[in-house]
Amino acid sequence: MAPERNRAVRSSRAHRLLRRWGRVALSRTVPVEQVRLHATGADFFAAYFAALASARTYICLEYYIIRADRTGNRLAEELTAARRRGVQVFLIYDYIGCLDTPESFFRGLRHHGVHCLPFNRPSFRRGIRWFDRRDHRKLTIIDDSLAFLGGLNVADEYAGIAQEHRRFRDVGFSLSGPAVVHLTDLFQDIWRLETGQPPRLPHPVHHAPPQLCLSEERRISLVSGGPHQLRSTIRTVFRGAMALAASELLIANPYFVPGPLILRSLLRAARRGVTIRLLLPARSDVPIVRLISRSTYRHLLDAGIEIYELEQELLHAKLMLIDGALTVIGSANLDQRSFHRNFEINAIVHCRSFGSQIRELFAGDLYRSRRITAETHGQRGMLVRLLERLLRPFSWFL
Repeated sequence: MAPERNRAVRSSRAHRLLRRWGRVALSRTVPVEQVRLHATGADFFAAYFAALASARTYICLEYYIIRADRTGNRLAEELTAARRRGVQVFLIYDYIGCLDTPESFFRGLRHHGVHCLPFNRPSFRRGIRWFDRRDHRKLTIIDDSLAFLGGLNVADEYAGIAQEHRRFRDVGFSLSGPAVVHLTDLFQDIWRLETGQPPRLPHPVHHAPPQLCLSEERRISLVSGGPHQLRSTIRTVFRGAMALAASELLIANPYFVPGPLILRSLLRAARRGVTIRLLLPARSDVPIVRLISRSTYRHLLDAGIEIYELEQELLHAKLMLIDGALTVIGSANLDQRSFHRNFEINAIVHCRSFGSQIRELFAGDLYRSRRITAETHGQRGMLVRLLERLLRPFSWFL
C-alpha cells in the first residue's frame, strides 16, 4: 500500500475512534488566532503575570496546586491589584492539592474580593467514591480573549526559582481566539458542579458554534476529561493520536502508568514502523510511580521503542508530538488517575509551526537525558524487580 494511502487509512481509523468514544473532544475543535508555546516555567510565568496585569473585565483560574511561596504570593498580588481595578476574579483550587497551603492565603484573597472555591472538600455528601476525585486542571482565562494552559501549577518549583533538585521541567502555552469561549464553558461547568450554579461573570459569554473544518492550518481541539464520563475521553484521544502516527511519535510524561490499552496502542504503532521515543523521569516526586513505570520497560524495549530518562530536573511536562505536526499538550498524565479520577484538560494543537517548536524542545531534553537500553534495564537488582511485581497491581490507584 502506498505511503499516502496508508496514512489516509490510519487517519480515518483514528478519527472513527475519536468519534465513537470521544465526541466531547471533536465537538470542541475550533480555529485559534494565536497559540504560543512557553518552553520553560520562567518564560510561562513572565508572560502569565504580564497578562494578569492587563486584565480589564474578569479572570478565571483553576489549579490543582497553589503554594504560598514567592510565585503564589506574586499571583495573590496580581489578583488583588486586579480587584482594585474592578476586575472580577474567580478561583477554583483543589482542596487536597492545596492541603499544604495555609487557609490564610485564600482567606486573604477573599478579603480583597476574590471568589475562591475549593474543589471537592472531603465530605460524605457525594458518597465515598468521590473522596478520591481531584481537579487536576491548570487553566487561566483573561477577559474572554486569552487563556493559559499546560502542566504548570503555581509554585516556585514550576517557575524555576526553587532549589535545583526540586525544580520541575514543565511547559505551558497560551492561546487566543474562539477556543477561549469554550474554555470558559469548561470552567463554568466545574463551578456549577461544586455550587449548583455558574459563576456570575460580569458579562454574558457570546457563544460561537464549533467549527469542524479539519482542513484549516491552525486550530485546536479541546479535550475535557473527568470521572463523570463512562469512558475516558482523555485516554481515547491519546490512543487516537497514537493511531494517527505514520513515521514518528514523541512522548514526554512524568507519571507513566499506562495500562493495557495504551501499551497496546504503543506496540501497534511500533509494529507498523513508527519511530517512538519516550521521555520519562529518572527520579520522581512519587517514587512508587517510577517503580511501576519501569515494570513496563521490557515490553517497550523489546518492541524497539526508545526510552530516555531526564536526570537533571523532575520531569513534569505532558507532551505528545505526532509526525511533527500534531501536538497533544495539557494537564493529563498517562495513568489511570488522569483517565478515570481526575478532571483534566488537554489540547490537540493542529499547527505545524507549533509542532516544530515542540520537536526542538524534545531534541534539547533528549540530549540531556540518559537512554535506557535492554542491557542497562536488565542490570537492576532483584529487590527492584520484586518491588515492581508487588506494586504493579496498585497502578490503578496512582
